[in-house]
Amino acid sequence: MNEEIKGRIEKLKKEKDAVILAHYYVDGEVQEIADYVGDSFFLAKKATEIPASVIIFCGVSFMGESAKILNPQKKVVMADQHADCPMAHMIDVDRIREVRRDHPDAAVVCYVNSTAEIKAESDVCVTSSNALKIVKNLPNKEIFFIPDNNLGRYVAKQIPEKKFIFHDGFCHVHKSIHLGEVLKAREAKPNALVLAHPECTEDVLAEADFIGSTSQIIDFATASDQKEFIICTEMGIFYELQLKNPDKKFYSVGHRQFCPNMKRIRLESVVEALENLGPEVELGEKMRLKAALPLQRMLELAK
Repeated sequence: MNEEIKGRIEKLKKEKDAVILAHYYVDGEVQEIADYVGDSFFLAKKATEIPASVIIFCGVSFMGESAKILNPQKKVVMADQHADCPMAHMIDVDRIREVRRDHPDAAVVCYVNSTAEIKAESDVCVTSSNALKIVKNLPNKEIFFIPDNNLGRYVAKQIPEKKFIFHDGFCHVHKSIHLGEVLKAREAKPNALVLAHPECTEDVLAEADFIGSTSQIIDFATASDQKEFIICTEMGIFYELQLKNPDKKFYSVGHRQFCPNMKRIRLESVVEALENLGPEVELGEKMRLKAALPLQRMLELAK
């Protein structure tokens, strides 16, 4: 059945002049049929480089919005319109404006895991792979980091000369990876290195042998001479880890490493998106232009 669906996807892609982008957290069967698979930064950048007129996005809504913001002339279609990121909604415009009033010299640094409306109120966007570099390069001494508390604190620890204002947003998947579980996993697999995403809590990060974005975790494990790894991020990453490292072993920390929104996307929903060229991501031009500025600044500062 899968082979039949894959054949249908290939045929539809040619017919519709479409390209499929997928995040590392979607199911392996979806990553397998994608033209490009990556983390948020790679996908945002890739969306600006591909010649196809249609982008089918296998990820959550803020990712599709980012692709549309940077590519207004392209049709951006979500593989599942209900795949959303709870963290993206954990900050509102009123809170940003309140902080700006109280801290007029602060830069509003917005994690890409946010809505277009929030990006439009920000000075620069960041991803987990470039946040440290970009915040270091900003002239501002004061930083309001939104919406993710854990990533903000991870960056702040490495730039003590800057003052951070944190928000209370979080990724439910990474927050649910607890230190006790990591220690148990380490005890069970004493030769394994612990690789963690910076959206994890501070106590988990303190226990990690390496901290990085999804793509950085994959690169580290691939380059390492070590043969065993305990992975502290969403389970979808295991597909690429095992594809690139068939001779290595990867272990989860616990059953909670699962994003139900990312897992909504199935091969059938990709077929449906290609057939209907919908649901399409649509943004008002005024909002799009405002939200484009911090994303474009991110791409420039991350070079």
